[in-house]
Amino acid sequence: MANEKKGSYRTKRVFVNNIDTYSSKCIAKFLSTCMVGGSLEEAEEDGPAEDEQTLQDGTFQIVGTISNNEGEKPSFALECYTSQKRDQLLPSLLECDVVVYNISEHATAELIDEAIWAISALHSDIESFASQKIFILISSVMTWAMSKPADPNDPEIPLTEDDYRRKRHHPNFKEHTNAEKTVLKLGKTKKSKLSSYVVAAGVQYGMGENLLHYFFKTSWLGEFAQVPVFGPGTNVIPTIHVNDLAGVIQNVIDHKPKIHYFLAVDDSNNTFEDIVKIISFVLGPGKIKKVSKEEAYLTNVLTNDDVDYLSVNLRIEPTFLKETFNLHWVSEAGIIDNINRVVEEYKLLRLLLPIRICLLGPPAVGKSTVAEKLCKHYKLHHINLKEIIDENMHHLEEAVNVAEQEGENEEALSNAQDQLDSLKDSMEQNGEFIFSLEASDDFLKERVQNLPESVAEKMHYSKDEYLTRLKKFRKVNVEDETVLNYFDELEIHPEHIEVNNAVDPEYGDVMDKITRLVGRPRNYGPTPEEREEMERKSVEETAQRLVLETAEWKRREAETAAKMATQLEEWNRHVTEVKRQEHELLEARAAPLRNYLMNYVMPSLTEGMMECCKAKPDDPVDFLAEYLLRNNSQD
Repeated sequence: MANEKKGSYRTKRVFVNNIDTYSSKCIAKFLSTCMVGGSLEEAEEDGPAEDEQTLQDGTFQIVGTISNNEGEKPSFALECYTSQKRDQLLPSLLECDVVVYNISEHATAELIDEAIWAISALHSDIESFASQKIFILISSVMTWAMSKPADPNDPEIPLTEDDYRRKRHHPNFKEHTNAEKTVLKLGKTKKSKLSSYVVAAGVQYGMGENLLHYFFKTSWLGEFAQVPVFGPGTNVIPTIHVNDLAGVIQNVIDHKPKIHYFLAVDDSNNTFEDIVKIISFVLGPGKIKKVSKEEAYLTNVLTNDDVDYLSVNLRIEPTFLKETFNLHWVSEAGIIDNINRVVEEYKLLRLLLPIRICLLGPPAVGKSTVAEKLCKHYKLHHINLKEIIDENMHHLEEAVNVAEQEGENEEALSNAQDQLDSLKDSMEQNGEFIFSLEASDDFLKERVQNLPESVAEKMHYSKDEYLTRLKKFRKVNVEDETVLNYFDELEIHPEHIEVNNAVDPEYGDVMDKITRLVGRPRNYGPTPEEREEMERKSVEETAQRLVLETAEWKRREAETAAKMATQLEEWNRHVTEVKRQEHELLEARAAPLRNYLMNYVMPSLTEGMMECCKAKPDDPVDFLAEYLLRNNSQD
């Protein structure tokens, strides 16, 4: 089989569980780019691209389960299964040539139980297999965690697969050990139909990180002056790059080796302290701080399993892996020797792009204030030159003292003293300012004059001293060899930002201009906990705003109702007064008419009506008219 060409291998269908999680995703994605049988031949200069996601003839076809039903389907997978019951999942497993169950990281009891069920279910149906199937369990070196050294007199001699019967598991990884035993046992009954393998993986790193992500993120963000190491840090942690682990799985599938248990670790044997130290050096402050192991639980990020992995002290060597496989290592020497590649993977996959900003300008223009605000906005490291110089001077002074006390050679003492003297001379000549913006001399002088006396003394901004520094700055920056000219020659053209607003202590205008030019932060967004807190505050603020708006609406409604009631009352009073005045006016106008009627009309009319009542004529109106006419004539 090893002598056949790649094109003669048929496509193989590979099942991998939880292909949307860190380890399984990297392994499945790696396999999706590999040709079946590819590890049986010598590798070409360039292997398949990691981002190649189209299925080719002769490649592994990936199917698998996903843990997050709402997540996006991995593009490298042919099929994905979500929330399937075991009786529904079994037909999918039977369709595959290879079944890979990964319980190496954050494996729950349910997941381990599912892996045992899967090998058991396949074994029960073994007679129906048309061709051989392979079952691979990716376990953990934590099943070796309590093993005694191979040689008690020399603890640095590593354990190997030959020590399998002497291995002892970590108390919290008993179920992993049981799963390993079950897989190996069921794979022995009829190897021509079902062959099973166990790969005990070291702590996985690379491709964006998982377990070590806390230390990468802490270093990148620079939230601590010293990156924490939990416990003594002298323990040796077996590790492997996750793509190297994927390569081991590829080799197992291709070679179908006679050996069925493999240790998958690199050659590093690095200690926990050394791993954190190199991460801090390359990404962060370059310093570490040893804290108690219990403080790991206070991070709210590291789980109990994570702490167990970081506490393991185990020297092991994968002899079977090296003797059996044609493995093209990504990081054979370990994370420390390959830190630059690992960091590049981390930044690329986490979409972290470094932003470097240099602020230049005269003293008192506000460089330090703007720098601190920019660092907070973009989550950058604030390089304070004075602090760096002070620290280096301190180290040099210590070196000189040690050299004098221990009587070291004159050359070493002279070099340290020369560096210290040169640094002191430079400090005296150049003062303490480092970054810049632009402002007029009058504006700067006025700003310094308005500073509190304590601040002015701290910043060495006394009147005479400041004027001297400003004059020297102006003199230096009119020559050709300036920092601005240097950047111009490199085709990095500085942006000139005028600082001219004396009533803007927060430098809002300057920050707006800089952030508009630099763009959005390309860094970590809020954590799930921060997002949850932000959402909680948003809900509270919305509820509070609704309460205030409702109260304001009710207040305005009551105010409007009261105003309308007042207006209605005023209107009614006005109407009543108008009616009273109209009544009085009518009464005044009716008085002469009433007097006229009472004196001249009513007496005659009354008499006529009385006569009419006495006579009772057939036509009283005609009678009354004739009576009034007659009496009027008589008058």
